[in-house]
Amino acid sequence: MLRSVTSEHAEATRVPQEPPASPSPIALTWHGEPGRHEELTHTMLMGQAKRAAAALARLGVRAGDPVAVHLPLVPESVIVTLACGRLDAVRTTLPVYLTVPELAARTRESGAKVVITADAAFWDGAVRPVKPVLDRALRHGCPQVRSVLVVNRTSRPVSWTAGRDHWWHEALAVR
Repeated sequence: MLRSVTSEHAEATRVPQEPPASPSPIALTWHGEPGRHEELTHTMLMGQAKRAAAALARLGVRAGDPVAVHLPLVPESVIVTLACGRLDAVRTTLPVYLTVPELAARTRESGAKVVITADAAFWDGAVRPVKPVLDRALRHGCPQVRSVLVVNRTSRPVSWTAGRDHWWHEALAVR
């Protein structure tokens, strides 16, 4: 099954940013793929971390549990780190450049039941697959992974496993 976000809906997939009640200093500035620039205030960053922690808790993450993060350098990587801190969960990094066998081995070793990944990433001037590599790795003996949160970075279709895969922005939108 393929799931995609339409191009006109792609920008709407970002978790809506609530304006801070009072001016808050910029906590994170990110320059990424062509034309993408994001600035998050401390208030915005902590608000997203709180929603991410709640989403992880709904997926069964508790204190001491590992959460595998297979993301490029994007703001969501920082948000996940803060969310894991809120839950006392252990953030485990799975670099996006790993081969399928390396990614499978590291995912198994991590013991993570939840993996956070991106649909794709921009680097070296091209769009590179991220989730498809993770999907192949998970088929190589990672039965402990129950949930995959997918951060939408492109408007391309992405393979989808019903019941296991969830859009990041939808998980964070649940209150």
